[in-house]
Amino acid sequence: MTLELAGAGVVVTGGGRGIGAALATRLAAEGARVVVADLDGDAASAVATRIGGTAVAGDAASEDGVRALVAAARTTLGEIDLFCANAGIAVAGGPEVPDEQWARVWEVNVMAHVRAARELLPRWLERGRGHFLATVSAAGLLTNLGAAPYSVTKHASLGFAEWLEVTYRHRGVRAQVICPQGVRTDMLADAGPAGSALLGPRAIEPEQVADAAVEGLRDGRFLILPHAEVAEYYAHRATQTERWLAGMNKLQRRLEDAS
Repeated sequence: MTLELAGAGVVVTGGGRGIGAALATRLAAEGARVVVADLDGDAASAVATRIGGTAVAGDAASEDGVRALVAAARTTLGEIDLFCANAGIAVAGGPEVPDEQWARVWEVNVMAHVRAARELLPRWLERGRGHFLATVSAAGLLTNLGAAPYSVTKHASLGFAEWLEVTYRHRGVRAQVICPQGVRTDMLADAGPAGSALLGPRAIEPEQVADAAVEGLRDGRFLILPHAEVAEYYAHRATQTERWLAGMNKLQRRLEDAS
């Protein structure tokens, strides 16, 4: 039930830069026919031109935007074999973050996935195959200090992908998640001193994330971990929860002292 990338019809949201651009580039190099979707139409066009793909500008989170993206991609590709739900946003802070910012992060990081699945599933189930890849980040498995909206929505994104996998796997529809830690993108640059201190030392390039994604698509594992140590952290969190929470709180205090 792995995916043959050569000739596959692929959509990558948030494909204009960062991990999305690297995914689109690598998938095109594997022979996929790629639709590059991004709110920034110029960025999407630049990537699409470089890789021989098709650009679609627009909001890949709203109901109308998702419906328009899927329709445009089907017009170009005939059918969508792989949907990479990569677009994501981060907001620093906790409960004090205004409701409208919480709502926007929820829309982009979670509801965009739900709405894409709503559009894709009927045809995928009818044809007996389809593939959904969500860029969840390690925050969905662990947490992200200093950014409650990001942590909460990435946990929800992981939960939705898990639900898709257990519900439809036997009908030929697969879901996988890619969960990197620090990646040298604009999001890491915008994370400030705390983000740099936490993630900067072991940050990898977007191209390394794309390489891991292709490897994971080939072997079919649900959790794709570009940072291998995340598997150990995730197991530690599950089996030694109190110790893990205490360790994370200690790290939080260190960050507060440093700032």
